Amino acid sequence: MIVTCNSLGIRSAAKAIKNGGIVVFPTDTVYGIGCDPYNAEAVKLIFKLKQRNETKPLPLLAFSQQEISKVAYFDNLSVKIAKKFWPGPVTLVLKIKDRKLKQTLKLDDIAVRVPNNRCVLKLLKKCKLIVGTSANISKTPSSPDPKKVVNSISGYDVFLDGGKIASLGESTVLKVKKGKIEIIRPGIVSQKEFADLF
Repeated sequence: MIVTCNSLGIRSAAKAIKNGGIVVFPTDTVYGIGCDPYNAEAVKLIFKLKQRNETKPLPLLAFSQQEISKVAYFDNLSVKIAKKFWPGPVTLVLKIKDRKLKQTLKLDDIAVRVPNNRCVLKLLKKCKLIVGTSANISKTPSSPDPKKVVNSISGYDVFLDGGKIASLGESTVLKVKKGKIEIIRPGIVSQKEFADLF
């Protein structure tokens, strides 16, 4: 089912996620695909639909830093990064403190982000946390264009169409290690932009 990113469409997408379904949605970088991170069957299905190796962790999207702090540990520097760059294209790798989430995702660390996109933030306001990985088959290009995405992946329950995204590229993935920022994957935000946090 393809729905527009209005209140009705967002309600349909949120209902699908709460019922264990898979939803495609826009972010500020590319279109994503996701589900309820506490639903083990839905998480398995994401791996299957993307043909993604289950050893490659799935990231989480959240409505706010406060929501993430309920399930993961923030150190002082991570809090500063979140305050400066969220919502936005910075993904933080944090230690999970939520036991159920650890069990479902089979992880100790989790990559988390608050995306700067009104459509997905409205969805996240209802769902709080969702698995949020790019809506593409692994090793094929991700896309900001819903017309390309709808033809590149199948098996979802709801496609939340927010139009073409004016994307500048991928998020910067980083981890704080011993009080220093370690870039895991370079992205839109450069190393220099973190300098004034120290």
